[in-house]
Amino acid sequence: MSTQIKYYQDYPSISTIFNLFKEDDYAAFLDSSLVNELGHFSIIGIDPYLIIESSENSVKLNHEVVNQTVEEILNEQLINDFTPTVAGLPITKGALGFYSYDYGRKIMGVPTRHKDEIGMNDAIFCFYDTFIIEDHHKKQLAIVCNGKLSSTNDRLEALEQIILTTNSENYVPANQNLSQPVITTNMAKDAYISAIEKVVNYIYEGDIYVMNLTRQLQIKSDITPFDLFRKLRRINPSPFGGYLNYPEFQIVSSSPERFMKIENREITTRPIKGTRKRGQTPEEDELLRQDLANSEKEKSELLMVVDLERNDLNKICQAGSVKVPNLFSIEPYATVFHLVADVTGTLKKEISSVDAILSASPGGSITGNPKFRAMEIIDELEKSRRGLYTGSIGYFSLDGNCDFNIVIRTAVAKDGCFHLGVGGGLTYESDPIDEFEETNQKAKAIIESFKN
Repeated sequence: MSTQIKYYQDYPSISTIFNLFKEDDYAAFLDSSLVNELGHFSIIGIDPYLIIESSENSVKLNHEVVNQTVEEILNEQLINDFTPTVAGLPITKGALGFYSYDYGRKIMGVPTRHKDEIGMNDAIFCFYDTFIIEDHHKKQLAIVCNGKLSSTNDRLEALEQIILTTNSENYVPANQNLSQPVITTNMAKDAYISAIEKVVNYIYEGDIYVMNLTRQLQIKSDITPFDLFRKLRRINPSPFGGYLNYPEFQIVSSSPERFMKIENREITTRPIKGTRKRGQTPEEDELLRQDLANSEKEKSELLMVVDLERNDLNKICQAGSVKVPNLFSIEPYATVFHLVADVTGTLKKEISSVDAILSASPGGSITGNPKFRAMEIIDELEKSRRGLYTGSIGYFSLDGNCDFNIVIRTAVAKDGCFHLGVGGGLTYESDPIDEFEETNQKAKAIIESFKN
């Protein structure tokens, strides 16, 4: 049955709509709560008809082990079910999901000394029969039904009845009297500073030029994952956030960083390097913004990552097409300023969006330069696997387009614990104490969301 789409101008908020489906297995919400040039669409995926799950030793397709890789299955769907997307929408047919840093690490061929402590999949992608999409710029909602699992007419009518009669005022948090969160880390201040000093020494010896070093926080709290998500999107709106509900864990993201977008064979990657906290007054805020804009250390760090991203894109883009149209932009967020660049190119004809995304993973902004050696040192100095942190969440459309974030400002909820990575880029000029405090600043919005 052919795809059917219906548009609405009067509808509840997109987060209110997702509340109706948040407990559905594999329900996914890619959320642009910060509406700007980047935060254009929010996408809900429900009614999965094809579920791809990768774990340490196997890949499953609709819960059956198969002798294929995730990339092979995704590319097979792209070839066999290629479908142009309706103009004005980011996706009408395709998959939403994630892959972890460790999935990218395995693609790169970098071994690890660490065990899998969290016990979650390293990639899940679901092809959905139904998408609910808000265009924040047009202030328009679209319901897309593809007819894979049920009649498009029947599903459209049922969803219309459910969605248009819901009331945002009816939402009540599951627990309104939260206890204080209990926070532990796998790398306390002294250990993190010691690791930074070792990274700086590797830079001095010429092994690397820049590297991202992270530590992990574990947070015990009686807040539900979805309540955390609702608070976080209010406290720290972001263009590349999301909530993904899987049977054994949930993902709560408020990422500000795009990893890679491909649209009509044009590719953009958008590294962030350089952070300052927001000020308490407009005057202090402007001073901190100017301090970031004038920091030679931060600009040098971003330049080294841009160089790495240019190299990654040159491998998959047409000769001479890779450009840097934007360098050293300052972007404001709720708790921090970031220094940002754009690197663009035109994809080679023989390279698919799946191949492009995974060949460049993990992103240069959260590994280092040169990437392989930086990732070896990451495994040596960090105390555990990164898991999802610094992987990617996003979508593959069956027209060949895609859009993926870098997984930062993100918590994984599993077995009553929230797992959160924080880190930062290091150069020879890095001050270890300042770098440690920067990780606290990056965690601030999420930590605040755990409190009453």
